[in-house]
Amino acid sequence: MDGELRVANDGAPLTADGVAALASLRASAKRDDEGSVGRFGVGFAAVLPISAEPRIVSTSGGVAFSAARTREEVAEIPVAAAELARRDEPPVLRLVWPTDEEPPAEGTEVRLPLRPGVDAQQLVEQAAALAPDLLLALRGLTEIEVAGTVVRRVDDGDVVTVGDRRWRLARAAGELADTDRDRAAEQRTRARWTVTWALPVDAEGRPVPLGEDVAHAPTATTERLALPARLIASLPLEADRRRVRPGRALDVVLEGAVAAYVDLVAATPPEHRLTLVPEAGFPRSPLDGRLHELLLAGLRTAAWLPAPRGELAPGRAEWLDVPGASPRLVELLADAGLDRIVTPVADPAPLTELGVRRIGPAELVERLFGPEQPLAWWAELYTELTGPAEAVPGLVEDLRALPVPLAGDRVAAGPATVFLPPDEHDAPVVGPLARLGLPGLHVAALAHPLLERLGARPAEASALLAHPALVEAVERSLDDAEAGLDPLPLAEAVLALVERTGEAPEAFRALALPDEDGRPARADELMLPDAALRPLLADDVPIDVIDPELAARVPRAALVAVGVLDGFTVVVDEEPTGPDHDLDGEDEWWDAADEPPARLVAVRDLDLVADDAWPGALALIADDRDARAAVFVPGGYTAWWLSRHARLGGRRPDHWRLASAHEIAGLYDAVPADLDEELLAAIGVRSGLVVADRESADDLLDRLADPTRTPDAALTSAAHAALAEAVAAGRVAADDLALPDRVRALDGSVVDVEVAVVLDEPWPAAVLPAGELVIGGDPQALAELLDLPLATDVVAGAVDSTGTPTPWRALAEVVVTCDTLGVEVPEGELVLHDELWVQLTRPEPARRRVPVWRDGATWHAEDPVRALLALLAA
Repeated sequence: MDGELRVANDGAPLTADGVAALASLRASAKRDDEGSVGRFGVGFAAVLPISAEPRIVSTSGGVAFSAARTREEVAEIPVAAAELARRDEPPVLRLVWPTDEEPPAEGTEVRLPLRPGVDAQQLVEQAAALAPDLLLALRGLTEIEVAGTVVRRVDDGDVVTVGDRRWRLARAAGELADTDRDRAAEQRTRARWTVTWALPVDAEGRPVPLGEDVAHAPTATTERLALPARLIASLPLEADRRRVRPGRALDVVLEGAVAAYVDLVAATPPEHRLTLVPEAGFPRSPLDGRLHELLLAGLRTAAWLPAPRGELAPGRAEWLDVPGASPRLVELLADAGLDRIVTPVADPAPLTELGVRRIGPAELVERLFGPEQPLAWWAELYTELTGPAEAVPGLVEDLRALPVPLAGDRVAAGPATVFLPPDEHDAPVVGPLARLGLPGLHVAALAHPLLERLGARPAEASALLAHPALVEAVERSLDDAEAGLDPLPLAEAVLALVERTGEAPEAFRALALPDEDGRPARADELMLPDAALRPLLADDVPIDVIDPELAARVPRAALVAVGVLDGFTVVVDEEPTGPDHDLDGEDEWWDAADEPPARLVAVRDLDLVADDAWPGALALIADDRDARAAVFVPGGYTAWWLSRHARLGGRRPDHWRLASAHEIAGLYDAVPADLDEELLAAIGVRSGLVVADRESADDLLDRLADPTRTPDAALTSAAHAALAEAVAAGRVAADDLALPDRVRALDGSVVDVEVAVVLDEPWPAAVLPAGELVIGGDPQALAELLDLPLATDVVAGAVDSTGTPTPWRALAEVVVTCDTLGVEVPEGELVLHDELWVQLTRPEPARRRVPVWRDGATWHAEDPVRALLALLAA
């Protein structure tokens, strides 16, 4: 029929009770029929907007409703007619007429003549669009055909396919107590409630969460929802069938909805379950807001979160806030007892919404200190952390305190405190040290690149030797040994490292080692059984011999490096701060220096050498490159000490001269030692005349006064000049000298100071005996030094002959001599005499012939050249 919409089904035929329900509205005859589709009288009024003449034709008979016929019938009743006049439309569904139309083959058909203006095609299209939702909502329907197009529902357990869409379903049902039933007419006697959650899934069963939707009861309402799944439930509704009715009945249904939703989450593949956590946001409706709260509360207490050891309730679970963490990492943590950590997810926001406790990197590191796991577990843990450490900025810093397993089931706090295990080459020297268990010195039980990235260092011998814990252990090793601890394990571990490096820190001289009697002693208080230094030491030196057995099995170089004496030991301090190197006389040397040394290099234990063993000791120093170099440090301690305390032939070095120093042989004897002259000179053996201090000045004066010495005139003059220069330079104070009673004269003899004079001008030498004249250097300073008079103060006289005044420039031999000497020819005149005589008044009256004489400012001479030299000397 044109303009008529027909809707048919093959369900139960129309009954008298059904007709009564249609006419009375909401008093459904199906309200207690579990599994029935629809409720007679409930919702049928929805046809009125499109049809004023609906009919129902069934195999059991048919009925018709009609707006026109109702209006006619009502018009005959005055009261009802008045009421009808106030309405736009008569109560179409109150009056029923029979119809004898031919029914469908089976079932029931609703026939709806369309009102004018209603678009039939649009109705068909809407019906086609709603068909899948109806099939999903109404369990009794399995197929809907609209205008020749069939939409089917196919059930496969908890998954149904409606048309081209798949849904995973979770259901719940229950009974309402009498006090819980809704007051709506159609609900007053209905005790059964049902809930279905429908979650869209793809062909592989992965969730495709919904966005915006509405609650279905079971058909669509206007209650907007924003949940991942569709809610289809027997919700109590208001009369308009659009909004839920608040009350206890609603509470009960929603409680069942929460339980069913938890079942839906649990039925979802574990890796996709978090997509079903309702997202936080502004509620789309009051029902939406309430459902969000209820669902989150229910999910928090139910066990459904995937974890390596089973499913956890969010309220008991933890999530690992380490970006890039793998499921394997979480499994490893579970193996160690951290089994409340859920499997990593890409987006932790749902976990936060559920109240899952966060574990950050710092807490993870802290909690890793409890488990005791095999090395393979630790190695895999580091591997799983490597990727995140490389990819996440700042994570390396958070992992700095990561536990590191050590030998003996110990754990170190942080890779920066450990050394990586040695390779096969280094294991024999590193292993014994690791087993000592020194506080703070740890060698990891396994190697891993992550440990090195986090600060672990290779277990190299040099790095281990510099470790504060080892240094501290060495420094207290003697106290530990004296307290009864065996010093050998530490000693052998240290010596093995030193053997590898070839050197040891200065502090390692305190290493406790056994002596030949088994008693512990510092390494630097022991010497090798065959030490080169041993025969050179004094008898009372407190140095014992190291245990010969230990010396035999440990390389000599390693023992020497820690201070065991063989030859002399050289102390090096790149930045000395004071005289604190345990060197004999170091304070005195330090105080005597013009400024503190910037670098100290010194030979130690020089004070242990016997006085008669110094030739051998110096030969030993000369043969040792480092010890020899220490002697030549400018202003250094070693040369300073040797020059004062070394003994050659029972004398200090400055008592002797070098064998090659022939020019001072008249005053000094050659050193009685066949040694390197450069070394001998550095420690004070004389290579020339040098007066360095009062002691050397007194010594030189004594040598000059010693009649057994045979200095020539030149050496005597040079010696006196050196003495005068030392006084003038301030190195020697004349008042501090012990002056001898005799001095060395010009002729080489020794003369009493009572008759000796210092020759301060050449011309008095002509009238004074050479055996009374003392010469050398500044005459004034020498006279003051020796407390002697000057010759010009002793000699006085007048010229007693006649000469010829002649300009200096007129004398050829004078001009030639000045040119040869490179000096100017003197101005003025010289009085030439064939024979120059003077009449002396001092030191005794006498008339004497002299070659040159000065009378005031006038020079007299028999020989002009000698007069010139006298003039130049004056």
